[in-house]
Amino acid sequence: MIRRKMAEKGLDAFFVSDLNTIRWLSGFSGSNAKILLSLNDALLFTDFRYSEQVRQEVSVMESRIVSGGFASELARYDFGPGNRMGVERDRMTLEEAEQLKKVFRKGRIVPLKGFFEEFRMIKDASEILMMQQAAAVSEKVLEKVLPMISPAVSEMDIAAEISYLHRKSGAEKDSFDPIVASGSRSALPHARPTTKKFRSGELIVIDLGCVCKGYASDQTRTVALGRVSSEARRIYGIVRDAQLLGLESAFEGMRARDLDRIVRDAIADKGYKAEFGHSLGHGVGVEVHEAPSVSSLSEHSLHESAVFTIEPGIYLPGCFGVRIEDTVVMRKDGAEPFQRFTKELVEL
Repeated sequence: MIRRKMAEKGLDAFFVSDLNTIRWLSGFSGSNAKILLSLNDALLFTDFRYSEQVRQEVSVMESRIVSGGFASELARYDFGPGNRMGVERDRMTLEEAEQLKKVFRKGRIVPLKGFFEEFRMIKDASEILMMQQAAAVSEKVLEKVLPMISPAVSEMDIAAEISYLHRKSGAEKDSFDPIVASGSRSALPHARPTTKKFRSGELIVIDLGCVCKGYASDQTRTVALGRVSSEARRIYGIVRDAQLLGLESAFEGMRARDLDRIVRDAIADKGYKAEFGHSLGHGVGVEVHEAPSVSSLSEHSLHESAVFTIEPGIYLPGCFGVRIEDTVVMRKDGAEPFQRFTKELVEL
């Protein structure tokens, strides 16, 4: 399918520089590599440090160890009469582009945006299995850290435990820096953990995810330390119901922006339109944020085997915030969540 798209766009080759796309194409997890796709061949270039690793990880294409820089390797190839080489304009640095222009003088560089997006967006059974495994690891970690929360520990303490337990449970790494935000700081959608200690009567937003075998997970739950106010419980109920509405409303083939609208309208009807300012969700795969976008501006559709999040939130500055998030895979009969952790308010 990739080569068919290359042919349709009149490309004789494609130079891949983004490490996430490289891992998706080849399985290689090193920090320095490029892939050259032609209509007949696929070559992965890396350096001496990864000579053994590339042999262990890459079986779907030929690999070569280079010492003179990746761009100079292209000077050896003649891809055909057109010599048109595609590049990922949204993934390539300016320096990489300038190097290519210097060495690829006999052909034309064709910058394209999102070339691999449509392929990466639809997961196969093995990809879905790896993401389910990553989700299961994070869910177990969440279950382990909740009993650790008390007025004696801080947001940073719990964030550190999340990262430690992810690794101890078999994950490669966090898929993003854990978010642990309590009290008024929970109103910051992407709060960074601080030394602030937890206080009884506060809501706590915990957003965590990990990477297993190259694929990411993403999950958010909001919990309470002790009994919270009736207003906090009411807002929690609105977000919970909106998140469940998103799960129930998603169907195969629908426009992503329509799902965003359904959930956003439900929150707006409760009087909190302005307090839900971010998109409903995003795709998850080898990156924790990828296509499809689930927002009011999205041009994507939610096809079968697409994996994405449903994560509405309400944020009241200076008071508290609530977010509930599952990662789901789109099936023919609707959205199937990877997570099983309760949606009811947990009071620790």
